[in-house]
Amino acid sequence: MRISPDEMIFWEYGFMHLNLTIVTTWALMILLTLGAWLITRNLKKEIKTTRWQNVLEMLVLMIRDQIKEVGLSKPDKYMGFIGTLFLFIAVSNLLTIVPWYEAPTASLSTTTALAISVFIAVPVFGIAQGGIKSYLRSYLQPNFIMLPFNIISEISRTLALAVRLFGNIMSGGLIATVLISIVPFFFPMIMSALGLLTGMIQAYIFAILATVYIAAATQDAERKKEVKKVKS
Repeated sequence: MRISPDEMIFWEYGFMHLNLTIVTTWALMILLTLGAWLITRNLKKEIKTTRWQNVLEMLVLMIRDQIKEVGLSKPDKYMGFIGTLFLFIAVSNLLTIVPWYEAPTASLSTTTALAISVFIAVPVFGIAQGGIKSYLRSYLQPNFIMLPFNIISEISRTLALAVRLFGNIMSGGLIATVLISIVPFFFPMIMSALGLLTGMIQAYIFAILATVYIAAATQDAERKKEVKKVKS
């Protein structure tokens, strides 16, 4: 029983190696890119649209509304990043119904990469919204004594993002494997359904947490801009 898809190595040379996580990650990226191109190549503005376009529009509106509800007043600026995170994790977990497929999110290396992406995106959006001085000043709030604690908070929540997603996906897969081996004729369908539900929930939680972190880094700058507009 494999704990992580990292353990299946197809090719290795020195410190370089090609494992199942890398293969499935690239396959998933190609699938998402190809799917996005196929769905959006013939977009229509008419009332009567294709079924896939309707599904895509519903998904985009859902993600947009969730971003706005978290507190980001201009969700379109963050749609690309947050939407990509959600779709990658969701599709990665949904494809577990395919035989012999192992989700790359069951690997700590993948979840760490996703968490690092959020770690980098937070200051990028924060600086883009209010400038580097305003963003760095937020680390001194409410006073300069909080500087080390705010830095530790940034690092610890990145680790928490990675470990939370990895632990939930890995544990779900292990539990399903154990139960299926015990009662192979009854549990497969139930565990597959529960696995899909869990995968979608984890994708939603990861995307929402990323949105919350970005909102925390940009709201002060947005609030100051609104105050300046009112005064002017």
